Amino acid sequence: MFPPFLRKEIVMPIVAVFQSSSFTQEKYEETVRQVTGGKRRVESPSDWPVPGLLAHAAGQGEKGFRVVDVWESEDAFRRFGEKLVPILKAIGVDDQPEVYPAHTFVSA
Repeated sequence: MFPPFLRKEIVMPIVAVFQSSSFTQEKYEETVRQVTGGKRRVESPSDWPVPGLLAHAAGQGEKGFRVVDVWESEDAFRRFGEKLVPILKAIGVDDQPEVYPAHTFVSA
């Protein structure tokens, strides 16, 4: 067991995968405009309205448009969701993302 001064809370990154038949590339692009205050595309984690994004990828998959985010913590993802959910509802997307703790996260 580690001594108390070496113990600290371990925060695991959160993976959020969003794919829905009602979510299209056009709706993704509209979401980006609203989330970023008018930008046509996201280019940096600083484009997000809250801190904590570690990775973001979006593209057309076999079963529709898909977005995969990795957030530094569940709390960071929750804060982003507070901004994102009203935007998605306004454009007609009510589905929930698949969310799970990352077992492993490696970045360049």
